[in-house]
Amino acid sequence: MAEAPMSCDCFVSLPPGSRDDHVIFGKNADRPRDEVQEVVHYPAASHPPGSTLECTYIQIPQIEQTHAVVLSKPAWMWGAEMGANDQGVCIGNEAVWTREPITPGEALLGMDLVRLGLERGDSAWAALKVITGLLEQHGQGGQCREDPEPFSYHNTFLLVDRNEAWVLETAGRLWVAQKVTDGVKNISNQLTISTEISAEHSELRSAAQAQGWWDGEGEFNFSQVFYPERPPARMELAKQRYKGGTELLQEHDGSVTAEVMMSILRDKLSGICMDSGGFCTTGSMVSILPRDNSLPCIHFFTATPDPSRSIFKPFIFSNCSTPVLRVVSPEFGPDDPVRRQPRFQSQVDRRHDLYKAHEVALHTMETNPVGSDGQPRSMIVLHRSWENWKFTFISYMSHFFSDKLQDSTELTLTAEHSSTGPHS
Repeated sequence: MAEAPMSCDCFVSLPPGSRDDHVIFGKNADRPRDEVQEVVHYPAASHPPGSTLECTYIQIPQIEQTHAVVLSKPAWMWGAEMGANDQGVCIGNEAVWTREPITPGEALLGMDLVRLGLERGDSAWAALKVITGLLEQHGQGGQCREDPEPFSYHNTFLLVDRNEAWVLETAGRLWVAQKVTDGVKNISNQLTISTEISAEHSELRSAAQAQGWWDGEGEFNFSQVFYPERPPARMELAKQRYKGGTELLQEHDGSVTAEVMMSILRDKLSGICMDSGGFCTTGSMVSILPRDNSLPCIHFFTATPDPSRSIFKPFIFSNCSTPVLRVVSPEFGPDDPVRRQPRFQSQVDRRHDLYKAHEVALHTMETNPVGSDGQPRSMIVLHRSWENWKFTFISYMSHFFSDKLQDSTELTLTAEHSSTGPHS
């Protein structure tokens, strides 16, 4: 049997790909299986002129005003796998390898760039300019997992707002971008931008010529020019997963909803809901971005591994958000193994309360598959009634979407029944 691909997947549907007048964003974060992903909210903030910002590994200048963000992030790092801001922007990233070598040393992680784009960008294009500017200035690099064994990569990004999406692909400090205004699109651990280039690094083509990768004649095809001569196995294996994601999106083209996006993220046959060796889907996100600016965006996060066995919890930005610490991991200050030199010489328990409850529920399902009533146990019983969306674990501001969002799911929980989403 062929080895299953290890990668993340990002998806977007823009009208007319969506059933309603909504942009739908989705991502699965596939990470080392024991890595804990937390969901955290940071309010908008003002910062003193000249202040600095400490990212995962390096410090950079801080800007004077940052947007409110909600992030799904590996608990050990500053950056995020995916998230949204209060301006209606969503971003997710993917690992990728190119002909441009991985630079040794520490710089900005791709996950740092996701968070920085959200904190500083008020549209998908503005966030892209933030990311590319910081990439050109500071570079990308550093250990990408909580382990002393080296593991680094470059990044691709999907940036989405209420009106459009951008695919951004990088190779070291070089980059190329493609604008998407309608229909459906997905990215994985692949270079997907060929000749349809909407924006690029000013020295992209001259750098390719200088390396002998392009002769300067004919159309410039980024994915062909920068595809590595010896791609990592995980990048080659991810081709089938990228193809499977494309097929699932095309199958639902014209009818994509949040429910459809969640079903795609839960699809195991394609490998999108991944569980392979040391990697699995550790967190998932789906967002609804209405084209109508009078309606709020709504973002759903699992905060637990394996979306096929997890609940998507909703979040809406508001002026009265209340922190819910059950999805936030403990902090370890200066004694954190990521902060001490040399890094990652020990492990700490980063599990938050919901993560622990999820583990208990999974253990119950696996060790006692039949309940006392003789019925199969199921952590989640989904009645797809699409009349009322009942979340027994969060105070959901349903009046915002009472007319516009009819899709609903009735949920019955076991161990997660008392857990809450990130905020209400």
